[in-house]
Amino acid sequence: MNVQFNKPFSNDYKAKYIIFFDFDETYFPHECTDELLSHLKELEEYLQKLVHEHYVKVGWVTGSDLLQVAYKMKRANLSFSPHFIASNLGTELHHVNDRDLLFNKEWGDRLIKSGFSHSIVTDIVTELYNVYHIKLVEQTQLGQKGYKCNYYYFWKSHAQSRYDLRIIRHLAASNGLGININRCNPKAGDPADAFDIDFIPLNAGKKEIVTFMTRYYQVPFTNTIAFGDSGNDIEMLKAVEYGYLLANATDEAKSLHASITKGTYSLGILETLRTLFSND
Repeated sequence: MNVQFNKPFSNDYKAKYIIFFDFDETYFPHECTDELLSHLKELEEYLQKLVHEHYVKVGWVTGSDLLQVAYKMKRANLSFSPHFIASNLGTELHHVNDRDLLFNKEWGDRLIKSGFSHSIVTDIVTELYNVYHIKLVEQTQLGQKGYKCNYYYFWKSHAQSRYDLRIIRHLAASNGLGININRCNPKAGDPADAFDIDFIPLNAGKKEIVTFMTRYYQVPFTNTIAFGDSGNDIEMLKAVEYGYLLANATDEAKSLHASITKGTYSLGILETLRTLFSND
């Protein structure tokens, strides 16, 4: 896999702060207009400053896989590289070092010990359909990854969908699996009137990545920051001291989290970070 990362930073200095970014529709704007990309370049320059002057570590925590991230980086001509990427909804963790991606073995061992398997997920999906008449549609455009299986659930009535989603959560839990359920975001290429259903190992996902990486860099909780835009970011935002939804976040996410930036995309991130670091 040929993934190019520009201007990587060494992990050998002490970190004082850590910032977690959801990637799609948070750090990376899918519309990629000239205006949005101009603001993104401004954000990249500011992050460079924070890294060098304030001992900040930066990570992308995304549902996308590494190839998708690399494609989007190229599309937006990104010049800033994070210190780590937690891809596939935090089921893969790599450090960025000298243009190489270094797999975090401790995190990998955790997933191996989880007992997660595709066959368990297949059995759950089959039971949902045969017993409860709940149909999940495989997200074949993404492909099923080693520790994440992606499906869509399409909206029915409010009462029926609420019941169906409760059954899905129950079956995942009773089979020892973690699960992420959130409304799809059409701006990120998802279908309308659908939910993402992601089966993952227990003790994985965005919230667990926040806890793991904060401990890894030995950053105090009071210096943890995160930004997101959708329902699958809420646990991550609540796991840090300063967690923000962007103004362009989904309605579902805004109903679940109170701290919302005034600006959208990079502008919302910039205004927040400048305020947080104004007295540091």
